[in-house]
Amino acid sequence: MAIKYIPEPFRIKAVEPLPVLTRPARAQRIAEASYNLFKLRSADCSIDLLTDSGTGAMSAAQWAAIMRGDEAYAGSASYERLLETARDITGFDFIQPVHQGRAAEKVLFPLLLGTGKVAISNMFFDTTRAHVELAGARCVDCVVEAATQPGLRAPFKGNMDVAQLRKQIAAHGREQVALIVMTVTNNSAGGQPVSLQNLRDVYAAAQEYGIPVCLDAARFAENAWFIQQREAGFANQSIAQIVRQMFDCADFFTMSAKKDGIVNMGGLLGVRDGASSLVQGVRNGCIAYEGFYTYGGLAGRDMEALAIGLRESLEPDYLRYRVGQLEYLASRLDDAGIAYQAPVGGHGVFVDAAAMFPHIPYQEFPGQLLAVELYKEAGIRACDIGSYLLGNDPDTGRQLKSTFEFTRLAIPRRVYTQAHLDACADALVAVRQRAGQLRRGLRITWQPPVLRHFQATLEPIAS
Repeated sequence: MAIKYIPEPFRIKAVEPLPVLTRPARAQRIAEASYNLFKLRSADCSIDLLTDSGTGAMSAAQWAAIMRGDEAYAGSASYERLLETARDITGFDFIQPVHQGRAAEKVLFPLLLGTGKVAISNMFFDTTRAHVELAGARCVDCVVEAATQPGLRAPFKGNMDVAQLRKQIAAHGREQVALIVMTVTNNSAGGQPVSLQNLRDVYAAAQEYGIPVCLDAARFAENAWFIQQREAGFANQSIAQIVRQMFDCADFFTMSAKKDGIVNMGGLLGVRDGASSLVQGVRNGCIAYEGFYTYGGLAGRDMEALAIGLRESLEPDYLRYRVGQLEYLASRLDDAGIAYQAPVGGHGVFVDAAAMFPHIPYQEFPGQLLAVELYKEAGIRACDIGSYLLGNDPDTGRQLKSTFEFTRLAIPRRVYTQAHLDACADALVAVRQRAGQLRRGLRITWQPPVLRHFQATLEPIAS
């Protein structure tokens, strides 16, 4: 039985009409988009769950703050206010604003990585993996075994396997392992949280070997909520206190603030030691790629909205509602017997497409197939988190087999209501009922060399 829906801790002040296309029109649109959900127009999507990045609704306080944005090219007062907030939340000495998370990676990773080097993570997401490889290095994932079993309900399936981490360091050699990346929450593993004890254990191991740690902190507040709710000893600590302890387990951090910053554009890059020689390299890279370091590719109004959004993401009532939405949708899937990465994570429901289409091999991309069918069924735009997204081996060019074949329904922050989530659950049930009729998956007809899922073209494979 579906759990009780948690009422939104806000009231709606402005509305935006949603497009509703007929089923034949949706079938035509997805064919015209070469079966790539990223190529669909927003105007053709009734419920857009492609990503939770930059798609949230800003608060009245954020919109009001936009009016005081200082648009000075250098030394903006909005920059100072953002720095004060970010330093207070993270405890980091040096904070560099950038326009989004991948910009932080573009600036930082070439300073740490190079040809022949290795970066190890609890699990790399697509853009992070791409920037590691663009810097000449190679990626190694060491997520815990529990994450590979979608039906297994464990509290922290996003954790790093510390024993495996040590084995990988030994196998590659300490001098070749240039960076450890901890992603919170672990997006590729299904938005699964990482425990504070695991963060501490990884950081202790990294210090033992002299390897720096970077926290990919896009969903830092959601991860802290799970620590407070699930990890022993933290029930009486505030979200802000837990967040500070998470950041204490890293030498650097990158953040796409388009997630838990609850803004439409923005990012942050942090360096623990503000006196480090690396700081100058970060500033040089920022000036070259993003703009002068006191705005980092952001307008003053964006920095004002971000400073407030970072605070709002720490509010317990907001986080209770935020995670509660996901738990409600997941409970609807439980009632229908539809498998997903359980327990549900913090920003999306990752439906197990391999379980829905057991007859579709990974080379035919079951996660992408389910996303296509959801769009045709109800105008819902989701995305593949599986072999299609993982792409090809950078050295051999062969298709990689993902640990998971998920279809992610990423829920934008403060945007959709219970009725929208019910529509998603109903659509999944309808697709599951005709899953056996879909005998084959999809093939790629064209792809770029990097981050192919954003641009690739596909076609259905004839039965």
